[in-house]
Amino acid sequence: MASANGRKSIFVTGAASGIGRATAEHFAQQGWFCGLFDVDAAGLKQTADTIGADNCVTGVFDVRDRNGWADAITQFAGATNGDMDVLFNNAGVGRHGWFEDIPAEDSDWIVDVNVKGVINGVYASLPLLKKSNGRIINVASAAGLYGAPRLAVYSATKFAVRGLTEALDVEFESIGVSCVSLMPFFIDTPILNMPTGDGSNHALSDTIKAQNSDVYPVSDAAEQAWEAAHGKDLHYTVGKRAAQTRFWARFMPKNVRKQLLKSLPSRA
Repeated sequence: MASANGRKSIFVTGAASGIGRATAEHFAQQGWFCGLFDVDAAGLKQTADTIGADNCVTGVFDVRDRNGWADAITQFAGATNGDMDVLFNNAGVGRHGWFEDIPAEDSDWIVDVNVKGVINGVYASLPLLKKSNGRIINVASAAGLYGAPRLAVYSATKFAVRGLTEALDVEFESIGVSCVSLMPFFIDTPILNMPTGDGSNHALSDTIKAQNSDVYPVSDAAEQAWEAAHGKDLHYTVGKRAAQTRFWARFMPKNVRKQLLKSLPSRA
């Protein structure tokens, strides 16, 4: 098995694609050792092939599974001498559409992955993070700054991640562990292909195109993840529109609501 050999280390969930893959590749380029974990074995292999076998360990598990977390942490700790400098709590899922069109079972799945999966990661990783005075980076979203219509449950989970991050950063200060969040706007990743809940062939990406909304390259998220691992801020936005949303949500929430109402398609 590959070994960190004294290098700094990062444990990445959702490493098979998107922000997780780009972040792992960015950290590996900076000399870090990476733990790559996802439910997608084929995608993980592609990420690992890019990074190189000597620079990573990989494992397939579902972040909802606490036993899976325990096994993954044991594997990672074996390669890093029990150290973890960064937990990149990134795995996430979503559904797009009117609230009532999304099956309750899908909403359960979104909450379980996006919230419970993040919480599971903190529980499982905390002993290693305490040993290393490490940092947790929870991937939230600009949808956690102001409620996003037609992404209601997804948005709610990202508010939860934001709140968890703020609470844990205070709570863990006394044990030497910091906690920050990454808040991307729309990033060019597979999650933009999330289907609607009504059984149609439409995806979130179709709505984004129709609205001429900004979509940022995944490299922007990876670069901000690097900043989040080293900086002194609590929240790190990705993309100009995310920063604007943060400002508007704080100082002009009524204007945000008006703009969102204008952007909604007809229910008919």
